[in-house]
Amino acid sequence: LPQAPSLYSPYANPDLAKSRRNNVLKNMLGERYITESEYKKAINSSVKVSSPQTTIKAPHFVFYVKSNLVDEFGIRNAEEGGYKVKTSIDVELQQDIENILTEEIDKIRNLNVSNGAVLVTKPSTGEILAMVGSVDYFSDLNGAFNVTTALRQPGSSIKPLMYSLALEGSYTAASIIDDSPIVFDIPGSKPYKPVNYDGKFHGRVPLRYALANSYNVPAVKVLNSLGVDNFVNHAREMGITTWNDSSRFGLSLTLGGGEVKMVDMARAFGVFANQGIQQDLSPILEVRNSADELIYERSNHSKRNLDPGVSYIISDILSDNIARSFAYGRGSTLEIPGYKVAVKTGTTDDKKDNWTIGYTPEYLVVVWVGNNNNSPMNPFLTSGITGASPIWNRVMTHLLTKYSTRNTWFEKPVNVVEKSCYGGRKEYFISGTDRVDCARLPVVSVTPTPTPGQ
Repeated sequence: LPQAPSLYSPYANPDLAKSRRNNVLKNMLGERYITESEYKKAINSSVKVSSPQTTIKAPHFVFYVKSNLVDEFGIRNAEEGGYKVKTSIDVELQQDIENILTEEIDKIRNLNVSNGAVLVTKPSTGEILAMVGSVDYFSDLNGAFNVTTALRQPGSSIKPLMYSLALEGSYTAASIIDDSPIVFDIPGSKPYKPVNYDGKFHGRVPLRYALANSYNVPAVKVLNSLGVDNFVNHAREMGITTWNDSSRFGLSLTLGGGEVKMVDMARAFGVFANQGIQQDLSPILEVRNSADELIYERSNHSKRNLDPGVSYIISDILSDNIARSFAYGRGSTLEIPGYKVAVKTGTTDDKKDNWTIGYTPEYLVVVWVGNNNNSPMNPFLTSGITGASPIWNRVMTHLLTKYSTRNTWFEKPVNVVEKSCYGGRKEYFISGTDRVDCARLPVVSVTPTPTPGQ
């Protein structure tokens, strides 16, 4: 039995469990309990653990809460204190989402997709309403692994964070970006030549359309003008906790080159959904000790991390069904009839991660599909409108039709002004940045045969 079984649990922290095992093996070798050959054989073997036999409801969430309790009160108190813990989870919603995820993953298993995860939060408070860390917790060791807290590459789902930094600077949603071939000379590395998901270039496009259609080349060009270090710092402020060393990253960071966690992406997109205010994710509402005394109550740790006007403009772009129709077409799984919803997809170039993240003022849903062992999925599945997006659509539709108390959109901030551009379509600007001759902007018409976007 390892020390600190909660911390070194192979179900909750398989990497830590393996590290602990290897440390024990090293000590056994040093004390001559095993030979050098036995040590080498053991250290190169996989960690074999029996499937957990329990009927805990929402097990990934339960152990996530327990991990939070350990951080707050220590292992001994968390395990032996007799605490009564009130959490934010909606058990009925959790079970509904578990069923949706199972049904949708079963439909695409033949495309080399074995797993998925879903996280639902309430942006205004940071409460976690549902956490499904894998398609089946009880299936095997991989099932017990919680993908919502794991490191994965976000693909293009990271782009809204980068563009929000651009809008805080000299860019506007109408800024023209030249989507044309370019090569970046990187000292000490091979020249970097970004390409778009559809293999084409689209000429001079407004920022709105570059983000809505997830064009890669404009995103890289914008990041190059902003600076990678500035983007890393901005993403940290938004809630990304895994980008500790900016020297590791280059311009591909805006295409998903830096690993993130689903919980961090929920926190970051929650800033958009909460009009610029960040709320810490909160699975625990209150804790009482064995004497029924209140020893912990969730407090509001909100802070403004983004201009409300920038949040509003990003949300408007991500909800613009017309703007994104060049890449995604009309009537895709990114649209929910009767509702205005902001949504962004992301797929890694190597087809190992597929995301969809979307929100309304009430709910935020993060969906990931892929394989725990990082094996690539079938390319047929991994465009922006398949894979994670049908799951996201079902979950968000379920929330809006069964749980939502209102069908509203964000109120336009006082620092946002509206102008008629693109041949009559409206555009939004932060007050003071609207000195744009809209007559000079391209007249945008929707193409009838889109290429599925990223």
